[in-house]
Amino acid sequence: MTSTSRIPVTVLTGFLGAGKTTLIRSLLQRADGRRIAVIVNEFGDLGFDASLIEDCADEACKPGDIVELTNGCICCTVADDFIPTMDKLLGRKLDAIVIETSGLALPQPLLKAFSWPGIKTRATVDGVVTVVDASALAEGRLSLHDHEEEEDPAREHDDPVEEVFEDQLACADLVVLSKADLVAPDALAAIEEKLREELRAGVKIVRSNAADLSPAVLVGLAAAAEDDVSARLGHHGEEEEHDHDDFDSIVVVPPAALDLPSVETAVRAALARPGVLRVKGYAAVDGKAAPLVVQAVGSRVELAFARPGTEAPLGLVVIGLKDMDAEGARAALGG
Repeated sequence: MTSTSRIPVTVLTGFLGAGKTTLIRSLLQRADGRRIAVIVNEFGDLGFDASLIEDCADEACKPGDIVELTNGCICCTVADDFIPTMDKLLGRKLDAIVIETSGLALPQPLLKAFSWPGIKTRATVDGVVTVVDASALAEGRLSLHDHEEEEDPAREHDDPVEEVFEDQLACADLVVLSKADLVAPDALAAIEEKLREELRAGVKIVRSNAADLSPAVLVGLAAAAEDDVSARLGHHGEEEEHDHDDFDSIVVVPPAALDLPSVETAVRAALARPGVLRVKGYAAVDGKAAPLVVQAVGSRVELAFARPGTEAPLGLVVIGLKDMDAEGARAALGG
């Protein structure tokens, strides 16, 4: 990379639990000597995804190359958080930067930040990769409504989840249909057909099972997405920000669990509370030195122990709608 070239940036977006962090881990593990910095944005006070990425990034990233921004969506903290972070990273010798947005973030305001002085001459958005959970669509947790329904005024502004999802699709240069192996072939084909109706012309859809994609599929899109933001407007149009009053999060630090089944039971009970969308974080289990990694969304609860020696703050982040049953979720988790 010459001194005058701009560093390519991949913006990785997608709704809560779509599989963005898993995809980044796979990308870093296949970096083939390239040095890649990562910005991770979390909705909530407790960071989690960055520690999962650091766990596998020894070869691709050096100390300071993985930056975590917590307690808010990056789309609403561009000036305060994103620009200073980018300025620091662009002073390093990097081959690429990957930005993992919060599952509730809008990519469009982030793209506009690449036109800021000090950024536009040093970085370009190689592409916006939107990760879509195929199982969430199949189960009805995300909606791909028909265009006729879009025109119904009664539907407008009534579903904050759908609005965020719509904006993430509108911005995509590539859609990764994750967890495709969990959906029947005919249902998967129907999902892809509906996705194409929502996407801009030329946007490719690729299927993924457990982040099995080659880095060549995800990078090298050369989209220069910051140059055509106006073609990527979704539900929020030209709005610089969106209203996060529709969503909320809490952090629960439960006591050490007896075993894995008891953790799963507690997490499923929390997910079942009205308005709860996502549970993730680290939990303690009696007799185990390593923390337990908890990833849960919809009907899926994934539990796995972190590597021995992993230092991570214990706690479970519960994300949901503003009116979610937060106290019910807290009680279910034992916090």
